[in-house]
Amino acid sequence: MKRRILLVDDDVAVLLTLKAVLELNQFEVQTAGSASEAVKKLASGVYEMVITDSRMETDDAGFHVIRAACQQAYRPATALLTAYPPRNMDWKRNGVQSLLVKPIGTQDLLRQIEALLVQQQDANQSHEPGHSTEDNGTKTKERKAS
Repeated sequence: MKRRILLVDDDVAVLLTLKAVLELNQFEVQTAGSASEAVKKLASGVYEMVITDSRMETDDAGFHVIRAACQQAYRPATALLTAYPPRNMDWKRNGVQSLLVKPIGTQDLLRQIEALLVQQQDANQSHEPGHSTEDNGTKTKERKAS
């Protein structure tokens, strides 16, 4: 089954290019051209990951998308796509798990997405009822061994 990503950017060229790259690499991609559109899609769908541009309608529109993603029961992985990386670590306090700095090469993008999805899957499993930390560690070791 393909993993679903919500990709948010107000630059249509960036949106379509990243969508094509991700779809070629076996992801199902939904797009949104604004923070408000992304918030609606988050509420009506389920995504394994949300990647959003930081600056769209406003300078902090991406953080609105990240906050909405963090409020979803399905807890998607979150990444902020930006050409202007913040100099401090405030972005982490806003629920962003990964910072993707434009321009980014295809292989680097895919590597970071895969790592973040594995990290989020492990975190989600540890939050499920009936999973102890020990169970989660055993499953992680088993998955790495196979």
